[in-house]
Amino acid sequence: MKFIFEVHLQDGFKAEDYADAWVRASEIIQRSPGAMGTELHRKIDDPNVLIAVASWRCKEDRDAMQAEHSKEIDEIIASVAPFVKIHLIGEFHDPQWVVNINSD
Repeated sequence: MKFIFEVHLQDGFKAEDYADAWVRASEIIQRSPGAMGTELHRKIDDPNVLIAVASWRCKEDRDAMQAEHSKEIDEIIASVAPFVKIHLIGEFHDPQWVVNINSD
Protein backbone atom coordinates (compact mmCIF):
# COMPACT_ATOMS: atom_id res chain seq x y z
CA MET A 1 0.00 0.00 0.00
CA LYS A 2 1.01 3.61 -0.41
CA PHE A 3 0.76 6.30 2.27
CA ILE A 4 0.87 9.67 0.50
CA PHE A 5 1.05 13.16 1.94
CA GLU A 6 1.74 16.66 0.66
CA VAL A 7 4.11 19.06 2.43
CA HIS A 8 3.81 22.83 2.09
CA LEU A 9 6.92 24.71 3.19
CA GLN A 10 6.63 28.13 4.79
CA ASP A 11 8.49 30.98 3.11
CA GLY A 12 12.15 30.92 4.05
CA PHE A 13 12.22 27.22 4.92
CA LYS A 14 14.11 25.21 2.31
CA ALA A 15 13.09 21.86 0.88
CA GLU A 16 16.59 20.60 1.66
CA ASP A 17 16.03 21.34 5.36
CA TYR A 18 12.78 19.39 5.38
CA ALA A 19 14.37 16.59 3.34
CA ASP A 20 17.15 16.24 5.92
CA ALA A 21 14.60 15.64 8.70
CA TRP A 22 12.47 13.45 6.43
CA VAL A 23 15.45 11.20 5.60
CA ARG A 24 16.45 10.88 9.27
CA ALA A 25 12.91 9.93 10.31
CA SER A 26 12.45 7.63 7.31
CA GLU A 27 15.64 5.73 8.06
CA ILE A 28 14.21 4.85 11.47
CA ILE A 29 10.73 4.10 10.15
CA GLN A 30 12.14 1.82 7.44
CA ARG A 31 13.38 -0.55 10.14
CA SER A 32 9.73 -1.38 10.90
CA PRO A 33 8.26 -4.67 9.68
CA GLY A 34 6.56 -4.20 6.32
CA ALA A 35 8.27 -0.91 5.41
CA MET A 36 9.20 -0.96 1.73
CA GLY A 37 10.78 2.44 1.07
CA THR A 38 9.91 6.10 0.75
CA GLU A 39 10.18 8.81 -1.88
CA LEU A 40 10.09 12.59 -1.59
CA HIS A 41 9.26 14.63 -4.70
CA ARG A 42 9.43 18.39 -5.30
CA LYS A 43 6.63 19.95 -7.33
CA ILE A 44 7.91 21.20 -10.68
CA ASP A 45 6.18 24.59 -10.69
CA ASP A 46 6.28 25.23 -6.93
CA PRO A 47 9.49 24.41 -5.03
CA ASN A 48 7.66 24.95 -1.72
CA VAL A 49 5.44 21.92 -2.27
CA LEU A 50 6.67 18.36 -1.80
CA ILE A 51 4.90 15.05 -2.01
CA ALA A 52 5.96 12.04 0.03
CA VAL A 53 5.12 8.45 -0.82
CA ALA A 54 5.76 5.68 1.69
CA SER A 55 5.38 2.09 0.54
CA TRP A 56 4.24 -0.62 2.94
CA ARG A 57 3.54 -4.32 2.60
CA CYS A 58 0.04 -3.69 4.02
CA LYS A 59 -1.98 -1.11 5.95
CA GLU A 60 -1.75 -3.18 9.13
CA ASP A 61 2.07 -2.90 9.10
CA ARG A 62 1.91 0.87 8.67
CA ASP A 63 -0.72 1.17 11.41
CA ALA A 64 1.44 -0.95 13.75
CA MET A 65 4.44 1.34 13.18
CA GLN A 66 2.27 4.42 13.78
CA ALA A 67 0.91 2.94 17.04
CA GLU A 68 4.45 2.43 18.36
CA HIS A 69 5.90 5.91 17.87
CA SER A 70 9.50 6.27 18.78
CA LYS A 71 10.53 9.33 20.76
CA GLU A 72 13.31 9.93 18.25
CA ILE A 73 10.87 10.08 15.31
CA ASP A 74 8.55 12.39 17.27
CA GLU A 75 11.47 14.74 18.01
CA ILE A 76 12.52 14.86 14.36
CA ILE A 77 8.98 15.62 13.21
CA ALA A 78 8.55 18.27 15.91
CA SER A 79 11.76 19.99 14.79
CA VAL A 80 10.24 20.85 11.39
CA ALA A 81 6.56 21.08 12.33
CA PRO A 82 6.58 24.89 12.82
CA PHE A 83 7.85 25.36 9.25
CA VAL A 84 5.52 23.07 7.28
CA LYS A 85 1.89 22.22 6.78
CA ILE A 86 1.21 18.55 6.13
CA HIS A 87 -1.84 17.44 4.18
CA LEU A 88 -2.59 13.72 4.15
CA ILE A 89 -3.64 12.77 0.65
CA GLY A 90 -4.51 9.25 1.72
CA GLU A 91 -3.76 5.57 1.89
CA PHE A 92 -3.92 3.67 -1.38
CA HIS A 93 -3.78 0.05 -2.45
CA ASP A 94 -0.86 -0.93 -4.65
CA PRO A 95 -1.67 -0.26 -8.31
CA GLN A 96 -4.16 -2.50 -10.02
CA TRP A 97 -3.50 -0.96 -13.41
CA VAL A 98 0.01 -0.30 -14.64
CA VAL A 99 1.31 0.72 -18.05
CA ASN A 100 5.06 0.45 -18.51
CA ILE A 101 6.66 1.84 -21.62
CA ASN A 102 10.25 1.02 -22.46
CA SER A 103 12.09 3.70 -24.40
CA ASP A 104 14.95 1.68 -25.88
